[in-house]
Formats: sequence, structure tokens, C-alpha cells
Amino acid sequence: MSFQKYLLVYDGMRMVFDFTETEEQRLIVRSVKEWCEKNLNAEKVREMDDEGHPFPKEIVEGLCSLGVVMGPVPVEHGGSGIDWVTQALIAEVIGYYDPTVATAAALMAVETGWGFTLDRHCGEIVRERYVKPAIEGKQFVGIATTEPGGGSDVAGFKSTAQKDKDGWILNGEKTFISGTEECKKWGGGYWVNVRSGPTLPEAPHRNMTSFFLPIDTEGVEVQKPYRDAGRMAISTGGFTMNDVRLPDEYRLGEIGKGFYYTMEGFDNARMMIAASCVGMIKRVLDIGTPYIKERITFGRPLAKNEAIQFELAEIYREMEALKLMTLKTCWMQDIRYREEGILAKTGKPKTFTPLEITKWISMIKWKGPSLALDTAQRVMLWFGAAGYTKDYLLEAAWRGIMSYVIGAEGGKNIQKLVVARELLGKQYIPYK
Repeated sequence: MSFQKYLLVYDGMRMVFDFTETEEQRLIVRSVKEWCEKNLNAEKVREMDDEGHPFPKEIVEGLCSLGVVMGPVPVEHGGSGIDWVTQALIAEVIGYYDPTVATAAALMAVETGWGFTLDRHCGEIVRERYVKPAIEGKQFVGIATTEPGGGSDVAGFKSTAQKDKDGWILNGEKTFISGTEECKKWGGGYWVNVRSGPTLPEAPHRNMTSFFLPIDTEGVEVQKPYRDAGRMAISTGGFTMNDVRLPDEYRLGEIGKGFYYTMEGFDNARMMIAASCVGMIKRVLDIGTPYIKERITFGRPLAKNEAIQFELAEIYREMEALKLMTLKTCWMQDIRYREEGILAKTGKPKTFTPLEITKWISMIKWKGPSLALDTAQRVMLWFGAAGYTKDYLLEAAWRGIMSYVIGAEGGKNIQKLVVARELLGKQYIPYK
């Protein structure tokens, strides 16, 4: 089922995107808002932030019942078959109702962005045992690429996979992984990257092979969860792989092509992050705007101060720009998948190259979290001392969004490098 209306008007190389929401989009967004009003209100979000992980299972099951988690997975594979533009509108709502970004991080970026990509490249055994149950909210599927020696350098990993007659033997360590406690409790597993051949100094991204690793596989040892500063409702941890045996059926895609599949997963997760940032920014403004109208200082409302008015105007302008950029990016990704083919994957994108889309994705991943963090900080300052208390969700939003700025799904400096690479050419990459 498709929720997005596309209007492509060709005039040479010119295309026009119709931003008008379809009736199907309005209905699904309205249903998510109504559910969140009842089940993900401010009191619940504060409770989740105060109590910490594991993530509330009823929130997962409730949103999954609406068909909005891993929504772009094809209907044939148990998903809703919605497009990325609609999924972005959903992620915006999630980011609005939980401005700590814990729900968006767990269910939009990780489960949806990576879950869709996992479904694209896994075999039937993994799909039936793990992807479909995750779509129903019964299990957790996530991504585990970061290692103690590197995160942003995706190709700079040390975990290995050795082929034998029965399958593969995996060894290594993954760290700063979202949802380890939830995965251990509910069942499920992770997308992991390992070296299936020698490291090539001139091309370290080669010989990377991806697997799906069930969390309960013998030889997997989950570490004690970390003490994060924010987005407290979802756990962060790591695990080691000690002579872990996996059958070849758990391999994702072709041997040695894992880097390219992984970049696709990052792209889809980053779109969800940007969309949820739009919602988080709007929520922070909705908290702050009534306050500056009512708060009297020096005999007049704060909102009568030009400095406050200008900040509000600047933030609003940038928020709307971020939303437009995010919708355009998701639209480009939808066209890519439509031209390439989601199930058969037999075609090739013609309208936009994957690298052109990646450039836009890096721009919104760079802009979204940075703008959201700046917004939370500015609005906290409007409140003065009250902004530093837990009477408002501002401080929780401020703490949570920092995870996106620092590095979740790629730090902002990496996004700058990606954009510059596409503008200047690979020969100008500073680390080559």
C-alpha cells in the first residue's frame, strides 16, 4: 500500500514534488497522534526517563499494532509497505511526543531504518524468525557496527569471520549498541559486520561481510549496560563474540559487500533521525512559546523582548527548512527504491544516484540534531532556573538529543565530510 502521492513533472531535468498530504497520510498520522496522546504523554515520557531501561514493552507493541514500526517493509514480508515520506511524518510525531528521543531512537532509527534494510538483504530464515516478530513488537532487531577502536570509521573494525564446513565462526567485540538489554530480555538480534578476508590498506571497506547475529547464540556475552546521560528509556551496551558459530543462512547479502549494505542502513536510519528532530524541535517550541507570553519580567512579557522574538523566529525558520529538506530527501529515497525495486532489486536508480541521495541524507543528519540541541538550550535559557529543573521536559530533550549530535548513526563532522566529498570529489578527502 502506498501513502505518498508523487507528482513528477519533467521539463528537461526539472522535477516537481507535490507536498500535498494524501488522505491516507492524514489518517495514519492522526491515528499515531491519537495513540500518543493517550499512551506517550508527558507524564509517561517523564516516567520512562526517570525509570530508565528496559524500554516499555507496551509502547513497542502499541506502535507496532498501528503498523508504523518498520513501516516501509513490504506487505509481502509482514510490513505496511508505506513509503519513506509517510514514515518521516510518523517519525516527526514520535519525536514530538517523546522529545527525549528515546522512542524515536529505538523504534524509528534502529528498528525502522535498520529493520527495513535488514529485510532487504536477509534470507527467509532470518525474516521469519526475527524480522516478522520484530514488526509485531515481539522481538528487537538492531545494529552493531561500533567497536572499541572506532565508530565513525565504519571500515576500521577488527571483528572477524572464518568460513568452515558448517558455516562461519565469528570473533570480536561490539560497543555502544542500542537496545542490548531489551534484545536480551525480549529476544532478537543484531546486524553485525565482520572481516571475512584480509584487510586491504588501500581499500579497507572491502572484505566486510554482514551477518544477523541472534543475541542468544552460544558464545555471545552481553556486557553490563552503560550509564548514558540521556534518552534513558533505551539501553546502551555492548557484547563480545567468542567463537560464535553461525550458519551461512544468517549472512546478509553477498560475501564482501557488507560495507555497501551498511551504508544503506545508515542512510535510512539518518532520515528517521532528522524527521524525529523536526518533531522534537516543535515540541520544545510548544513548551517555550506559551511561557514567554505569560512570564512577566521588568513589567512586561518576555515575548515583548526583541532578542526573544528573534530567537523564536530564527528557530522556526530553521525548523521549517529542516522539514522541507527531510521530506525532499525521503522523496528521493522513495524514487530510488521504486526504480531499483524493493523486493527483486533488479533495476538501477535512474533519477538520483545513491551518492546524490547520501549527500542530502548527510545534510539533514548534520542539521537536525545540531538544530534540536541548540533549540533545547535556547528555550531552557528562556525559562531561567526553571529550565534546569525536571518540571519541564526541556532538560530531558537537551540530554537526549546530544546522543545524535555526538555520534549515534554518525557524528556531525562525518556528515560534513560526506557532503564535501560529493561537492569536491574523492581526491579531496583529507584522510586519504
